[in-house]
Amino acid sequence: MNDNKSILDPGPFFHGTKAKLKIGDMLEPLHLSNYQDKKSNYIYFTATLEAAKWGAELAKSTEKERIYIVEPSGDFENDPNVTDKKFPGNPTRSYRSKSPLKIVAELSTWERHSDEEINHMLSFLKKLSEQGENVIYD
Repeated sequence: MNDNKSILDPGPFFHGTKAKLKIGDMLEPLHLSNYQDKKSNYIYFTATLEAAKWGAELAKSTEKERIYIVEPSGDFENDPNVTDKKFPGNPTRSYRSKSPLKIVAELSTWERHSDEEINHMLSFLKKLSEQGENVIYD
């Protein structure tokens, strides 16, 4: 549960990944990022299924795409990587925390983006990387 005096978002919250996890597992910061070759200082999550789908589909791995329903165990903040840089006002309802997220369920079915949409996004991200603009402020 979020300990903030004013709740940023009541949830439910999702985490998209390709990691195989179990109900009750804790997602913690300081593990290898799904998107960059470094450890992340935060654990990222969202309150929209759309953003969680992208998280699962774009994660670096050949494993199965998964979306977990998660519960924050402490304070969290708007993810500045999308709210400040791309989507002012946080329409993606994207957040990050230095406190663990508890996995409470896994979505068994959800509709993926088309391969064409995923490939377009991967091409776009590759172009940003080549231009030095695909930076995650962590």
